[in-house]
Amino acid sequence: MGIVPIWGFQLIVAIFLSVLLKLNKALVITAANISIPPMIPFILYGSFLAGAPWMGEQATAVPLPGELSLDSIKVNLQQYITGSFTLAVGAGCLIGLISYIFMKLMNKKTGPVL
Repeated sequence: MGIVPIWGFQLIVAIFLSVLLKLNKALVITAANISIPPMIPFILYGSFLAGAPWMGEQATAVPLPGELSLDSIKVNLQQYITGSFTLAVGAGCLIGLISYIFMKLMNKKTGPVL
């Protein structure tokens, strides 16, 4: 939820989903805080790139800082939003898979917990 472009509501939605899906609230709150200032340029860039395949012929390159204006933001907004949802789902699946593999490996080493 930290990548989805619902700024200001990411944490609220994450907590609501953690209650609904009966997830560990502390882990959800920690994971939802991925959009800290040092990560924002990478998330924006990754979202923009992830949106390009959805746009087909209308896909554009990342605007350079000198080309950034309200008009360029309007033109590229759809690519960014579709890319941010794509990046969020992809990152969630990837981290979920890595966590699952890690827990399986740890369980083999320590044995089942009774």
